[in-house]
Amino acid sequence: MQLYPIKFKPILKEKIWGGKKLSTYLDKDISHLPNCGESWEISGVPGDVSVVANGFLEGNTLEELIEVYMGDLVGDRVYEKFGFEFPLLIKFIDASDVLSIQVHPDDDTARERHNAYGKTEMWYVIQADEGSELISGFNRKVDKETYIKYLDEKKLKDILNYEKVKEGDVFFIPSGRVHAIGAGIMLAEIQQTSDITYRIYDWDRVSENGQGRELHTDLAVDVIDYNFYDSYHTSYEKAKNTNVKLESCPYFTTNLLEFDSAKKKDYNLIDSFVIYVCLDGGFSIEYGGEENCQVKKGETVLLPADLKIIELLPQKSAKLLEVYIG
Repeated sequence: MQLYPIKFKPILKEKIWGGKKLSTYLDKDISHLPNCGESWEISGVPGDVSVVANGFLEGNTLEELIEVYMGDLVGDRVYEKFGFEFPLLIKFIDASDVLSIQVHPDDDTARERHNAYGKTEMWYVIQADEGSELISGFNRKVDKETYIKYLDEKKLKDILNYEKVKEGDVFFIPSGRVHAIGAGIMLAEIQQTSDITYRIYDWDRVSENGQGRELHTDLAVDVIDYNFYDSYHTSYEKAKNTNVKLESCPYFTTNLLEFDSAKKKDYNLIDSFVIYVCLDGGFSIEYGGEENCQVKKGETVLLPADLKIIELLPQKSAKLLEVYIG
């Protein structure tokens, strides 16, 4: 049977800093989680592999799909490189409180230490409360000794770069960049398939039993990029009814598409799966003649690599992220 646009059951995560926006803004059923911080939309992370929610493949895992359909699902080149591992992790994140300050290792370090991939990621801000801000990088060039001094003295925030944020802001977070999502921010995160995080500082928070979360100070110091950069914010020109490139790196390409008229898409030049993350409105994907898949705000869809020609039809208007391996 022909492959089709595939939806997955969200994997919801309770977090100490989570809130309610995944329900109020994206219509996720988080009634069983008082502080839902993350919805893993598509995941190949061991222990958290996505399960199909629609069509004749319902109930199968993403890993099982790759084992059966291989390059037809993910693209021949992607399959040759990653095998049965799906290379991207797509999340929605709701931070009602500030997240810990953290950093991720690169591929070489993660492979050596954890037999895993490193983590480069990007954020697209879906909603931000007035005055919300996040941390990305340093506000000056520092070295390892200076960093440790500020960390030990609990003055780390004095050398970190804070960014005021609003809806539509984009931040690229390469491995090695110190970062933290601030309170009042909900965003979409596109990242390598990796759950390797080095927690640097957690604002002295403690759990109900009085214990703080584990820190990874020694692991972090050797992977941090201590340089200062002129800009940590991704600039792009907004435009309707055309693809707007947000980020392109060896791990993923992400475009923004806001449209209110039908859009034909030809993916013959892309040897990759395509992921649509619906940020607002709704649309249908027409494929294989008269077949279609309805997508609403808050839903994420995997378009198999062998679906090369499709048409997107908005329900009045729609806004989505388009993600693939470039």
